Amino acid sequence: MPEEEIEPIRWEEGQLLLLDQTLLPERQKWLTIDTVEAAIEAIREMRVRGAPAIGVAAAYTMVIAAASISAPTMSTWLSLLDPISGRIAAARPTAVNLGWAVQRSVEVARGANSPTEAHERLLALAHKTKADDVATNRRIGRNGAQLIPNKGGILTHCNTGALATAGYGTALGIIRAAWEQGKRPHIFCTETRPWLQGARLTAWELVQMGIPGELIVDSAAGWLMSRGEVSAIVVGADRIAANGDTANKIGTYSLAVLAKSHNIPFYIAAPISTVDVGVATGEEIVIEERPPEEVVNVKGQRIAAEGISVRNPSFDVTPAEYITAIITDQGIHKAPYERALRTAVHQTKAMAG
Repeated sequence: MPEEEIEPIRWEEGQLLLLDQTLLPERQKWLTIDTVEAAIEAIREMRVRGAPAIGVAAAYTMVIAAASISAPTMSTWLSLLDPISGRIAAARPTAVNLGWAVQRSVEVARGANSPTEAHERLLALAHKTKADDVATNRRIGRNGAQLIPNKGGILTHCNTGALATAGYGTALGIIRAAWEQGKRPHIFCTETRPWLQGARLTAWELVQMGIPGELIVDSAAGWLMSRGEVSAIVVGADRIAANGDTANKIGTYSLAVLAKSHNIPFYIAAPISTVDVGVATGEEIVIEERPPEEVVNVKGQRIAAEGISVRNPSFDVTPAEYITAIITDQGIHKAPYERALRTAVHQTKAMAG
C-alpha cells in the first residue's frame, strides 16, 4: 500500500481543491475552486467524477454557495440559495449522490437561525460527508473482501477507487481490502471508453498501491471469461433503484450479461446512499448522454471519419436479475433486493437520527 493515501478532494482556506482527473496519469494538478460556477463546470467536465466523489464535492460547493449570498434576512437568504442548489444538483443527472448531498445541505441550512450559522453548519456537514465517505468505503471493502477468492481473476470496470470517492474506494476498495487481507487474485481492469477511466485512473491507482494488474480493452472481457480466467466481477454504481436495477458506467450491462452466460458472480459495490428507493426500477433512471466529441477524439486527436453521427450514453442499467449481490456499507444484499435494500436504507436513516 502507498505511504500516502490518494486524497482527490480537499478543503483549504475556504476553497475547494480538486485533483484534476482529466490530466491523470501524465500530470497531477490541483484545481482551486472558489465559485459555484467553477465547481459545476468541474463536475460537468469530469474533472471530479465518481458518484461518491461528486457528492462530497457538491457538499463543499454548497458551502461556497452559502458564502456567496448576501441577504438581510434568513428567509431571503434561503430563497437565494434554492435556485443555486438546483443548478448544482443538475450538473450531472444520473449519479444519485449529487442530488443527495445537495438535499442534505439544503435541509441543514433551513435549520439555521442566520446565514452565518447556516454557513458554519454547511461546512461541518461537508467535512462530515467527506469523513463518512472514507469510513463507509472501508466498511464496503471489509464486507466485500470475503467474496473475493484467494486466487483467480477479478475483473473491474471504470474507476471505483480513491479517485472516485473521498478516499479508499468502493469496488476497487474491495479489491484493496482483499489484498490487505493477504489474498492474491489477479486483477483485470478494462480501459473504459471513451474517457478511459480504467486505463488512466484505475491502472494508475493499482500501480500506486502496488497491486499487480492487467489492463484490457473493453471488448476483451468476454474472451477472458470464455477461457476461465475470470472468477468474479466487481463494479461500482451511480444509482441503484429500489428493485436492485443498477446504473453504472456504460459497458457494465454487457459485462453482467456475459458473466451470467459464463456462470461468473457479478457484484455491485456502492454506499447505501447510492440506493434510491424513490426510483422503483432502472427504467426510471435518467441516463446522461454526453458530447460526441468524447467518442471521436482522443486527447485532441480525431480518430473517426468526419460526418459520422455519434451516440454517447455515459451509463447503462443492469437489471437486478444479472446481479449476484449488492455490497454496501450495511452488508451484502441478495435478491429479493427491494426488501433488503429498503430495510438497509431505513436502518441507516434511523441510525442517523
